[in-house]
Amino acid sequence: MNIHEYQAKELFAQYGVAVPKGEVCDNAESAKALSEQIFAGGTEMVVVKSQIHAGGRGKGTFKSGYQGGVKLCKSADDVYDAAKNMIGEVLVTKQTGEDGRLVSKILVAEARIIKEELYFAVLLDRATSTPVIMASTEGGVDIEEVAETTPEKIVKEWIDPAKGLYPFQARKVAVALGLGGKLLNSAAKLIMATYKTWWESDAAMVEINPLCIIEGEDGKDEVMAVDAKVSFDDNALYRHPNIQAMRDLAEEAELEIEASKFDLNYIKLDGNIACLVNGAGLAMATMDIIKHFGGDPANFLDVGGGASKEQVSAAFKIILSDPNVEGILVNIFGGIMDCNVIASGIVAAVKETGLSLPLVVRLEGNNVAAGRATLADSGLTIISGDTMSNAAQKVVQAVNA
Repeated sequence: MNIHEYQAKELFAQYGVAVPKGEVCDNAESAKALSEQIFAGGTEMVVVKSQIHAGGRGKGTFKSGYQGGVKLCKSADDVYDAAKNMIGEVLVTKQTGEDGRLVSKILVAEARIIKEELYFAVLLDRATSTPVIMASTEGGVDIEEVAETTPEKIVKEWIDPAKGLYPFQARKVAVALGLGGKLLNSAAKLIMATYKTWWESDAAMVEINPLCIIEGEDGKDEVMAVDAKVSFDDNALYRHPNIQAMRDLAEEAELEIEASKFDLNYIKLDGNIACLVNGAGLAMATMDIIKHFGGDPANFLDVGGGASKEQVSAAFKIILSDPNVEGILVNIFGGIMDCNVIASGIVAAVKETGLSLPLVVRLEGNNVAAGRATLADSGLTIISGDTMSNAAQKVVQAVNA
């Protein structure tokens, strides 16, 4: 689950991570009033930031023609103008696709003078099964770009999950970022607090880009999280009702929301061949083999290792809600999964929905003989695939025909 920048900063503040003063607004009048308070505190600049679940906001373009989803403002009137042009409008960035995202909220915050931009993140290194800190002096740009062009500028520090982040490790990362003097300790404190945020909230990733050296209110340099991006492990959300409450359904695809109600892992894609698979790895391989034989997958759909008849039926309805779907490939390898349960769910779903699209089913594993018999005895037009390769070829051929 993803949350907005303003929510991430609220979470950061709870754990002691330094963030700019600011609040979220949903109309231009309140944005102007808030900015007047911020300017009255001595700040010379205020930033207005569109709140959507996508990056590249600053370089984005609204469908109205207004340029930029992030604006630096020198007056309350400028803030009002920016808010008027953002709220209720659709912002298109390199991460939103052509459809863009509707901006319903903006973050209005103080904008201190930035002297240096850095990058900082905490995530799980799946290769070592341990948390890892990633940091770089190249802040303010995509970390993927840094990794490709100047990988030597990315610093990594692995953390023993049983012991946690040691202060000396935090200082080590701060030194690698070129921070010294009084900034060293404040940076180490921020790094420790950010790691604690990641660990205690069961986050999948915490990213600060940019992590900035700014000019403080007293003229002295400070380290501050100017931007914030946090995503969470869905499997741990039951432990964090306060974080669950931050979920913004308006930022999620309608079909993905419906799938979540049945504990299905669904992601809509742009193709025309729908996939229904058990297991994330097998689902990825199924999409790959559809592409290999010249087709385009319409979705990623993992029903899990122990799906029920009801879940299979729900999965079919979700698949058929996508108007781009012209064929369906069911690829099941029964380990824990009972193939006959899947087969029964398929038969029920096809009858209930009146499916007329080509349907190819490949079953293998636990109770497969009973599953195949259920499909054969159903009287429905179901194409059988002997292997994953064979099934993929058949669904591509059927859709092309």
